[in-house]
This record gives sequence, C-alpha cells and structure tokens, in this order.
Amino acid sequence: MKKLIYILVFPFLILSCKDIPEQERGIPGPEKVEKKKPKANIDSIANHLNEKGYQTFTNKEGDSTYLMQQYYMVFLKKGENRSQDSTEAANLQKEHLAYLSRMAEEGYASLIGPFGGDGDIRGIAVYNTATLEEADSLAKQDPMVKAGRLEVEVNPWWTAKGGKLN
Repeated sequence: MKKLIYILVFPFLILSCKDIPEQERGIPGPEKVEKKKPKANIDSIANHLNEKGYQTFTNKEGDSTYLMQQYYMVFLKKGENRSQDSTEAANLQKEHLAYLSRMAEEGYASLIGPFGGDGDIRGIAVYNTATLEEADSLAKQDPMVKAGRLEVEVNPWWTAKGGKLN
C-alpha cells in the first residue's frame, strides 16, 4: 500500500514543481532584477544639507573623501541654582532625561551623556542643527537649565558625517 501511494504521489510532486512562467508569477526572476545602487553621493548630501542651512565641506584623505558637517557641542555646566531638595532634584533629573531623549528621537541631538566626577562640566549634548542659535535655544529649553540647576555653553564642532565612535 505504501509503495502504491509513493508511485501515485511522487509523479504529482515532480510535475507540480515545474518552473512557473514570469507572467503567471507576476514578479521578475533573479536574472532580471538589477542590483540597487546607492542614489546619494557626497555632493548630493552636501547640497541637501546646505539648502537647509547646514555648514559642510569635503575633506579628501588619500582615496577617501569625507563630508564634514558642523554640529554644536553643548557643555552642560553646574548652574547657580542647585538648592533644590532631593525630591525636586530627582523630578528635574527625570524631566531632563526625558527632554534629552526626545531631542535624540526627533534628530536634534546626536550624542548625549554625562561626565564622571563632580566637576563643573556635568555633561555634553551634540546638537545637529543648522545654526548655533537653534542649538542654544533647544539646549535652554531643558528643564534643568530652565530651573537654573544647569547652564549651557554652545560651541561649533566639526566632524565627518556618519562617523561613529569606536
């Protein structure tokens, strides 16, 4: 009985595995699919950024060309009003972290973090904005800055677009 089932089912399986023509499948075969090439090059990215008011330039080193972009490094410094009680300070810290997370999610901040120790500079935030004024305005909306617990110092900073920390 098993042999009879194999004899009847096996030819059916072979016939059902035949190539289906492209017009029946509705999608092209792999031989007709072109490899997608990156559409953006350094010049087009630079032009796009420049049109939005960002400052850029290219830097050629050997056979590599880097697109340099101006960002704004915000130093978060101890402010003059650090007299909040522990509950208020904890609430401000929670709001501060939520604000910085929002800046990162919305693409305004590219790098954020605290410094270790108890120095005057408490942390940094690198803002990806077109102008120093915009970075300064965003940094000053931080709840810790508004409360006077932190102050900001904004400096232009150049780095390669798309660079990463190792």
